[in-house]
Amino acid sequence: MTHPTTITAPEGLPFIEIVRGFDAPVAAVYNAYADPVLVAQWLGPDGYEVDLETYELESGGRYRFLHTNPAGDVFAFRGSFHTVRPEELIIQTFEWEGLPDSVSLETVRFSAGAGGAGTVIRGWSVFPSVEARDGMVQNGMERGVVEGYRRLDALLEG
Repeated sequence: MTHPTTITAPEGLPFIEIVRGFDAPVAAVYNAYADPVLVAQWLGPDGYEVDLETYELESGGRYRFLHTNPAGDVFAFRGSFHTVRPEELIIQTFEWEGLPDSVSLETVRFSAGAGGAGTVIRGWSVFPSVEARDGMVQNGMERGVVEGYRRLDALLEG
């Protein structure tokens, strides 16, 4: 079953909240975030290739990845992992290199779903300004999140 992805961007606040459920245990969902081979299979919009240049999911680690769309356009993203607690929490910075000097702070929490079934991911992104947040939203963030999580569903089922 595919769960809806809820994305909330409150008017006037430089903040986004993303909530998504999965029909898989927390360990499996976290592993899909931790294993670079799996990350490359689900991260971002449908039809885009993902090249994880660097992916060090550990406290103090860093990452950089490229998304290439079907037309050949390349979009680069990078950041640092500040706090990583397996199967519980990831706190990281996130920067789309197409919107330089606008780094967001992101938190992702993993928890068991209602009655201990499945997993719920709650993510929060805080941007330096409402304009920076709106720039991310207007440049395809929602599409990438929704389509990526649908592919993550398929990975978790397989």
